[in-house]
Amino acid sequence: MKPPLSIIPPQIASVADYEAYARERVADDAWAYLNSGGADGATARENVAAYSRIRLRPRVLRPLRDGHTRFTLHGQEYDHPVFIAPTAYHQLAHTDGERATALAAAATRTPMVMSAQSGTRIEDISASAQPPLLWFQLYAQARREDTLALAKRAQACGARALMLTVDAPVNGARNAAQRMGFRLPDHISAVNLAGFAPPSLRPAHPGGSPLFDTGLLDAAPTWDDVAWLAQRLELPLWIKGILDPHDALHAAECGAAGIVVSNHGGRCLDTVPATIDALPEVAAAVRGRLPILLDGGIRRGTDVLKALALGARAVMIGRPILHALATAGAPGVAHAIQLLRGELEVAMALTGCRTLADISSDVIWDTGQP
Repeated sequence: MKPPLSIIPPQIASVADYEAYARERVADDAWAYLNSGGADGATARENVAAYSRIRLRPRVLRPLRDGHTRFTLHGQEYDHPVFIAPTAYHQLAHTDGERATALAAAATRTPMVMSAQSGTRIEDISASAQPPLLWFQLYAQARREDTLALAKRAQACGARALMLTVDAPVNGARNAAQRMGFRLPDHISAVNLAGFAPPSLRPAHPGGSPLFDTGLLDAAPTWDDVAWLAQRLELPLWIKGILDPHDALHAAECGAAGIVVSNHGGRCLDTVPATIDALPEVAAAVRGRLPILLDGGIRRGTDVLKALALGARAVMIGRPILHALATAGAPGVAHAIQLLRGELEVAMALTGCRTLADISSDVIWDTGQP
């Protein structure tokens, strides 16, 4: 494997360009874990491909003076609508792991949603010289009290919001990682979950082993757990992993502050729709009752614009961040974020949108749906 680059080459002109460079720098088994989708990878591929079917409507001679990408969420102003998605074990991509990602997030004033399965303690990120705008992702633990304790710990470390991932009560069929025999190296672990009782509901390799009638799903979280947690938190609680409009409405009824339209990067249930295809129906159901974030497949600023036009307030970026991290560490991540932000501003200008508030479904020519 090649070492990380010290200088970002001019050949990297878009975030998608980072993938090939990252592949040369990550061990084969780690790459299978970080980059593959679930089962046959159909949803992971469709997340990316779906954006190319959506066509934009250019508008000309619109006033663009004093344009910007700022917006406000839960009373906090953000410079741009690109967040870093929660992804596990950044040390598989770069020795500095989440510390490097956090440094890039702070430098670009990008919100970072730190994964519960990070290999770095949340306290170490929040105590860094330049702490990022931090959100924290949760998985429901076997005991409700443990989930609440982790949430309170994140709040004490300065997290602005919490994000409960609900679409993975069991892992999807991670066949690529299975074939490579992936196991976490001894020096990497989910340090923020140390001391908690294991949920015992995430088989390492489901599909070849029985799941029902084994008790493995007895502790799987339900909407009652979401409502219980939301009632006890001081921070906004977002629900990540929504594709169905009825689930979006359930989230609102249970006290969620926002939802994330997500299919777990195509890593859980394969052959579900691309997130950008699911977004309009979800947005129509909630009718502005809850703010929406979206992740999955974003590789261009035009993709960001399309997501905002179809109902999202902001987007989250997963794999491209890991690609940039593996390629060039913190500078790579910062560069990837700036590329997306710059492309978004160009796309806004060419569709006549001076601010994010000007972006609506009017910028969509058609969605390519039959």
